[in-house]
Amino acid sequence: MNSRLLVRRRFAPLFWTQSLGAFNDNFLRMVLLLLAWKSVSPRDWELGPIPGLAAAGFILPCLVFSSWGGVLGDRLDKHRLIRRLKLLELAVALGAMVAVWFENAAMLLVFLLLMGWQSALAGPVKYAILPQHLAPTELVSGNAWIGVGTFVALLAGVLLALSMATWPTHWARVAVMLTLVGVASLGLLVSFAVPVAPARDRISENWHPWRSNHEVLRQALREKHLFPAMLGVAIFWFLVTCMLLLLLIWVRDDFAGSGEAFSLLLVAFVLGVGVGSFLCAHFSAGRLEVGLVSLGALLAGAASLYLASLAPVAASAEEFTGLLSSGHFWQMFFGFMLVGIGAGLYSVPLYTLVQMLSREERRARMLGAVNMFNALAVALALVYGGAILAWRDVGLRGAIAGLGLMILVVGIVLLLRRPRPVLRLLVFALVHVFYRLRFRGRHHIPARGPALVVCNHVSFMDALVLGGASPRPLRFLMDQPIYESPWLNWWFRIVGAIPVDSDRRDPGNVRRALSEVSHALRQGEVVMLFPEGRLTPDGEIQGFRRGLDMILARDPVPVVPAGLAGLWGSWTSHHGGRALTKWPRRFRARVALSFGEPLSARQARSPLLERRVRELKADADAWVEARRKSPLAQS
Repeated sequence: MNSRLLVRRRFAPLFWTQSLGAFNDNFLRMVLLLLAWKSVSPRDWELGPIPGLAAAGFILPCLVFSSWGGVLGDRLDKHRLIRRLKLLELAVALGAMVAVWFENAAMLLVFLLLMGWQSALAGPVKYAILPQHLAPTELVSGNAWIGVGTFVALLAGVLLALSMATWPTHWARVAVMLTLVGVASLGLLVSFAVPVAPARDRISENWHPWRSNHEVLRQALREKHLFPAMLGVAIFWFLVTCMLLLLLIWVRDDFAGSGEAFSLLLVAFVLGVGVGSFLCAHFSAGRLEVGLVSLGALLAGAASLYLASLAPVAASAEEFTGLLSSGHFWQMFFGFMLVGIGAGLYSVPLYTLVQMLSREERRARMLGAVNMFNALAVALALVYGGAILAWRDVGLRGAIAGLGLMILVVGIVLLLRRPRPVLRLLVFALVHVFYRLRFRGRHHIPARGPALVVCNHVSFMDALVLGGASPRPLRFLMDQPIYESPWLNWWFRIVGAIPVDSDRRDPGNVRRALSEVSHALRQGEVVMLFPEGRLTPDGEIQGFRRGLDMILARDPVPVVPAGLAGLWGSWTSHHGGRALTKWPRRFRARVALSFGEPLSARQARSPLLERRVRELKADADAWVEARRKSPLAQS
């Protein structure tokens, strides 16, 4: 994960503004719960109507006002909107301070609803502003940091409220009041550093906040390519809410309502979400890896089943200190952390996908629709938890097993429907095991729309390296005999390889291959090809064939040149004999791949394109050679 973002003005102020706001929201909700239970001890976990009202403080504002926040985010400058929303948060915190002083739960509930209103308005803005300040290759890291900040703020708000509940009543009231106002004031100050983010939708037509719900939902349902990602995010919040609710029940039943048990297991879950977000950013390496969604769902589902398999524990709150030395408790800790890791891997790519696929002028509204779906998912999770409480025959572990099976089904369906992203991710990880890779210029591949990527052809590993480096999935042309290999044909079909052979061996084959390339480009895909048409016999670039000109004559799309170095001399190249007929002699070799600026179809004629590829290869060769001669590399 790109930690440098935390010191860059284009991201750091937004991160801290969002995290401080999330802290105050959850801190206020926990204060309301403790005040309503009229207890200074975090060990009283008897459930009553107040938890439902506290949850309504999140659900109702998100359902009613998220679309309004989306409309405001698209129509107004986002950095000014964020400042105004932080002013609203400060005003709510001042009012809540009065309610805390008089220990008035009803008044505090009103201010919790107002805080939920402020959060609902701010929710779409925090994600919609990221693509305006971050490069496409930084979006995954930015979303990962936002996710980590949100869940750490949730954890900090809950734990601090529980801690203050054990203080003397007077000091606890003063501390809560100062915390609410101090955090809101700090968030307001930080918000002034958020950079300018001009409105994307300049239409000044009249609109009504209450009618915007129907309009935003209608637009979201019309976006067929976006709706699955929105639904996926809602499933994430269903999982999170269910886990937190079942955790409360688990602590009440197995640990006699021990606040320490709840705190540690909550730490495990939040720590897992953070680790999952970090792993997502690391594996993505600046790209959008949709395959992580399937893997995250499978991991969260399997971990939930593991938790359900653990035997019940009968422990009193006083025995909890001794329970820390029990392996059974740490199995639970490990299980909740695994669920969190799966949730982190699952959620970050989905938020990034919504940002990237949304139209700029409607991005905040689409994210407002996401928040509305999330609120419905939270409501369904509360119904699920309530049904489990009412249906005693199922039991806690039956509820967790049912949740795990649901998430597993989601992961399996995603894997079966879209196996290509998962295979691409696994191949990329495998290539990283065998080679030390250096990529440059990956941002030159268009974020959306059709494009061709052309590169010199050194070895049979070239397609895997290029496919792993690209921010988007690649279709690629390959020799028909290799495509028909009985051991690998299934994989070539899944990844969308396009077989091509000479017309002498298969009349009409070239025409069929060009038609498949044309179809892929018209579907908005990126196609990779090697214009030399064969592996280099001497390590140098051979003359380009005319297939590229034939493709561009049919479909004039942008062409991204690329130069590859470091694979000449490997057992998959023709160095020292035919490829794949020699034993591997190098492991973890340095490989460099440089992408150049895209050329228009009119510019991308063979002579100019060949010259660009040669220049990029020379740049990659220079880097590999410099690293080989470096004393640090030789040590």
